[in-house]
Amino acid sequence: MQATVMPSRNLIKSVALPTEHGGWGFTLEPVLLGLLVAPNAAGWGLGLLALMGFLGRHPIKLCLADVRRKKMYPRTRLALGFAALYVTLGILGLWLALSQAQQNFWLPLLCVTPLMGVQLWFDAQNKSRNLLPELCGSIAMGAVATAIALAGGVNSEVACALWIILGVRSVTSIWFARTQVMRARGKTVDLKPSLLVGILGWFALAWTGIQQITPMFAVVAMTALLGYQVYAFRQPPMAAKVVGWGQMAFGLLFVVCAVVGVRTGV
Repeated sequence: MQATVMPSRNLIKSVALPTEHGGWGFTLEPVLLGLLVAPNAAGWGLGLLALMGFLGRHPIKLCLADVRRKKMYPRTRLALGFAALYVTLGILGLWLALSQAQQNFWLPLLCVTPLMGVQLWFDAQNKSRNLLPELCGSIAMGAVATAIALAGGVNSEVACALWIILGVRSVTSIWFARTQVMRARGKTVDLKPSLLVGILGWFALAWTGIQQITPMFAVVAMTALLGYQVYAFRQPPMAAKVVGWGQMAFGLLFVVCAVVGVRTGV
C-alpha cells in the first residue's frame, strides 16, 4: 500500500495565503472602517465575506493556472480544498449579513461587480500584478466599508463618503508603491505621474470636504501621505517590504481620520 504523503508546511502556506502583502491592507481597512463607523453583526458577516474573497482568490488563481496548463500538481488538489473552505466561510458570512442587516446593503457591492470581473480576468491570465487589476481590486474592496455602514443603518451619504476616501487612498498608494518598487529594482522611472496622482487625490478630498460630501478630516491623512511621497522620492529606494508596511500604516491613518471626521462631523 502506498503511503500518503502529507504536504509540506511551505506548500500549504504558499497555497493558502496570498503573496501580495499590500492586499491585506486594502482588504482589512474597509472592514475596520465600516465596523468602527457602524458596529453591527451584519458588518462582521460582510467582513468575513471580504476576507474570504481575498484569501480565496489565490488558490482559485492557482487552480486556473494549472487547468490552463492541463496539469494536476500536488498543489492543485490542495488549492481546490482551500478554495472550497474559503467559499464556504464566505457563504457563512453572507448569510450572517443577510440575516442581521438593518437595511439594504447590496447596491455598492453590485456596482463594483465589473471591477471584480476585470481583476478575476487578469488573475486567470496570471497578470494580477498589472496596474489595472490592482486599481480595480482595491477600489472594489472599498465598497465593503460602504456596505457595512449601510447594513448598520448609517445613511447613504455617510456610507458613500467612506468609499470615496478609501478610493482616493487606494489609487494614490498603489501608484506610489509601484513607483517605489520599480526604483528598488534599479529601473529608471518617472516620478511625476505618482506625484500628480497624489496631488489630484489631495484636491479631490479637499473639494469633496468643502462640499460636505466627505469629512474634511480626511485631508489630514491625505496631506501626510502626499508629504511622505515627496520625502520618500528624495531618499534612496526602499525595499518592497518596507514600502508595504509603510502603506499599511498610512491606511490605518486614513481609517482613523475618516472615523474621527464622521464622529465629529468635521
